[in-house]
Amino acid sequence: MQKEIYKPLKIWLIIGLVMVLLQVMIGGITRLTNSGLSITEWNIIKGTIPPLSNDAWVQTFEQYKIHAKKQYESLHAGMTMSDFKFIYFWEYFHRLWARFIGFVFVIGLVIFLLMRKIDMKLFIQLMIVFGLAMLEAVFGIIMVYSGLGDDTRTWVSAYKLIIHLIIATLIFGYLFYVYLCYTQKNTHDFGLSKNLKMISTSIIVLLFIQILFGGLMAGMRAGLIHPHFPIFIHSEKILGALQSPAPQSMDDLNDYEKSAYIKAIIQIIHRTLATTILILIAYLVYLFSKNNISAFLRRAKNSMLFMILIQFTLGVITIMLSIGRIPPFWGSVHQCAALILLLSAIWVRYQMIEKK
Repeated sequence: MQKEIYKPLKIWLIIGLVMVLLQVMIGGITRLTNSGLSITEWNIIKGTIPPLSNDAWVQTFEQYKIHAKKQYESLHAGMTMSDFKFIYFWEYFHRLWARFIGFVFVIGLVIFLLMRKIDMKLFIQLMIVFGLAMLEAVFGIIMVYSGLGDDTRTWVSAYKLIIHLIIATLIFGYLFYVYLCYTQKNTHDFGLSKNLKMISTSIIVLLFIQILFGGLMAGMRAGLIHPHFPIFIHSEKILGALQSPAPQSMDDLNDYEKSAYIKAIIQIIHRTLATTILILIAYLVYLFSKNNISAFLRRAKNSMLFMILIQFTLGVITIMLSIGRIPPFWGSVHQCAALILLLSAIWVRYQMIEKK
């Protein structure tokens, strides 16, 4: 068993975390700039190279007009080639960065295996990360194709989008857990009460659910229904949406683009969960203050408290600026901060695991 921390391996794990975080942020920008359907085919090798000639760009643009007809006619009708190149860039960058992550992961893994710096436990953990990454790639393809060749859909399916997002979140969270296992061999707070452990676990679960609903908020553009804070201001907007026809079948749920009711419900749940998580974290921090905790846990809980305040503030800013469209910058930063908040919650819970 590897007992000493090999610094280059530790740095490699940190690089992986940063790269995944950036990938989620790039994905958020891609989605919020309506760029996700600009590349209409999936090719692992050829897709690495963008169009290089004017004829190739014209052909790619024409394919977009045909295969993403609803989005083009609804959002980008009359767009210039320069405008198309802008949305193409974000989808291309998103796919290229995913390939780059895979390259860094595989090369690093091979090098450290040859150097015998990875023990069996870490190898199994990294294989789990690799398996999740492969699953993520598959659902990325499925998600993109859900928005192509369908004249009724303006964007990719929000339901497939959240599967894509939640797998990315699992990769990010689990990779951080692997990092903690490698860099912090011992914990000091496993003797704390089951109540504290249960609350900290609940926070992680709720954050995963909240990130899922955040994906639905973005995928359905649900923030546009009521861009106000707090929710009771201009409540006639949200109440009016709730009084619109509710879905009666699975077809109605799938055809959510014209349903104000579904979007209103999603927004209410997302905002309610945000407040619940804020209160729960504040309560957990208060309980920690009543206990003698290690310096590790103290840093972790301070990080979690700081991040929930930042994240809640970013959520308020994002919703208030969602007038006509969700602001790409604030929306993607809000999503990015959610992942950092999740890491801080995992960091807290890790300190209470008994290491044997």
